[in-house]
Amino acid sequence: MTSFQQHLRTTAPEILKRFPDQLKPEIYAVSFRIWRIDYDPRQPYVAIGYNTESQYRRETRPENPGEARWNYACWLLDGFETLGNVPEDPVGSPLYVDEVKRLGLWFDGEGDDASDDQYEALGEHFADACTSLARHLHDSGRLKEILGRPVPVQVFDMDCPGWEVEATQAANPPELVADFLSWQRAAAGES
Repeated sequence: MTSFQQHLRTTAPEILKRFPDQLKPEIYAVSFRIWRIDYDPRQPYVAIGYNTESQYRRETRPENPGEARWNYACWLLDGFETLGNVPEDPVGSPLYVDEVKRLGLWFDGEGDDASDDQYEALGEHFADACTSLARHLHDSGRLKEILGRPVPVQVFDMDCPGWEVEATQAANPPELVADFLSWQRAAAGES
């Protein structure tokens, strides 16, 4: 395990513990929203948040209740703590930079100096770290311990629509994402 992975595994549970106690019984899913500062793949972060039954009720529509429950566009998205190569994570930032440099993924200069392959490799590396973190939170029992019950972690990147299905499935035990996957199949017109 790398130092950056260890940092994520140590720090993420502390963030979960800081979720408001009065909302913890209402949280039905944890969100891992991946993004980048100024679209720079060298500055990725994950905002660790949640969605609540109250938010779901505010957003639900009779014609498609699954949309409000599982589409991140209907979720609470702002005001959550972040981990990654961002100023808000002064410990994780240098660990991340050291790791991607060691892996040969880093590039200097402006984004125009990087190839599409470098952009993609940096994005995949961070996405894998986030998916692995979510899986670890389940496998270690930390998520259940902190929230009092198992809940799914929905991993998504708004620049990669559709990828959240693969990522969320990989990040969770199957029984926790059955409703999410059922809604995704229905939305795609599959049976």
